[in-house]
Amino acid sequence: MSRSTSPGRWSRIIVHADMDAFYAAVEQLDRPELRGKPLLIGGTGPRSVVATASYEARPFGVGSAMPMGLALRKCPQAIVVPPRLARYAEVSDRIMSVFATFSPLVEALSLDEAFLDLTGAEGLFGPPEEMARRIKGAVREATGLTVSVGVAPNKYVAKVASDIRKPDGLCVVPPDGVRAFLDPLPVSRLWGVGKHGEERLQDMGLRTLADVAAADPAWLERRLGSMGPHVHALAQGIDPRPVVPDREAKSIGSEVTLDDDVVGRAAITPHLLREADRVGRRLRRAGLRAGGVRVKLKTTKFQLLTRQTALHPPTSSGDVLYREALRLLDAFDLGVPMRLVGLAAYDLADAAAPVQGELFGQEGRERQQRLDQAVDALRSRFGKAAVRRGSEIEDEGPERQPDRMRD
Repeated sequence: MSRSTSPGRWSRIIVHADMDAFYAAVEQLDRPELRGKPLLIGGTGPRSVVATASYEARPFGVGSAMPMGLALRKCPQAIVVPPRLARYAEVSDRIMSVFATFSPLVEALSLDEAFLDLTGAEGLFGPPEEMARRIKGAVREATGLTVSVGVAPNKYVAKVASDIRKPDGLCVVPPDGVRAFLDPLPVSRLWGVGKHGEERLQDMGLRTLADVAAADPAWLERRLGSMGPHVHALAQGIDPRPVVPDREAKSIGSEVTLDDDVVGRAAITPHLLREADRVGRRLRRAGLRAGGVRVKLKTTKFQLLTRQTALHPPTSSGDVLYREALRLLDAFDLGVPMRLVGLAAYDLADAAAPVQGELFGQEGRERQQRLDQAVDALRSRFGKAAVRRGSEIEDEGPERQPDRMRD
């Protein structure tokens, strides 16, 4: 399943490991009755999108980020399963721990994919193809899931290689085989070139990576700006970026695509409050505090709007996140309809780390922390609806108020 390796020297050995249809695969692992069936992970609302499609659903033209309604029209027999992010994160932790046994240089890109730098590790794990086989076997043994692995002299080529024979793929591209591997591939394989960029390249007469590699760099820069040198280098298989080990999340966020558009501050704030509570709970569960908060809104014309502010001191309190998010709303034009409301905490740090300047006001923050911990404990034991804000119940009205002891 791999390209034959070459005796040529490897200045770097970079691995890209990408789990196969990760969310769907976890659901099929946990629920044997779903195995072999077309599966769509996502919500069922009118604006829901597919988070992951199982490989049984993909022959019908269904894929990630597709509107759920369209996906179900293409594959009406598909089973829709709501995502369980906590479970996926749990399995992801196990996978990343497996990767860490092969190299201290692991750069996680998401829950289900990572780069590993195995340069100089031939003495431990054998040649590149054997490295890939060992990684695949270790992941399967630890999780019962399959991973596709690409090995190459740099990150870009390794990432393309991991995708070339999915699922359960293994592809090794030796240093002297990079151009032969890349040249026939379509320009859609260029990393960072979206649908619009792909169409632009094709309008310029560039269909394959060989076309881009052979193009005049100055001409590409005139036509594409700063993207020109970028795509020219990638098409030649040049990517000097190092693998940067960073298992810590850069941000923790939550957002909701609304079933109905909302207009105005009063209509947005209940959604913002719920997202702030969710982010606060995730921060506390991860043992983190946030040094900043970001509000994200998307208009019905799909214009993405964001505002952010630093937090002093850092916090894991949903109340504090919500209070600061409300201030950020003043910077938006709330007179236009919105289809998405989101909130993210960034500049994350260990909650146990000392915070400079926390002498004054510490008592109040400790009270808030104790309250948050008590609420978390109740929700953990009795379900999310065990403790709710009065404003949430008022917003829902009596006909939508759930049993408070039921999740």
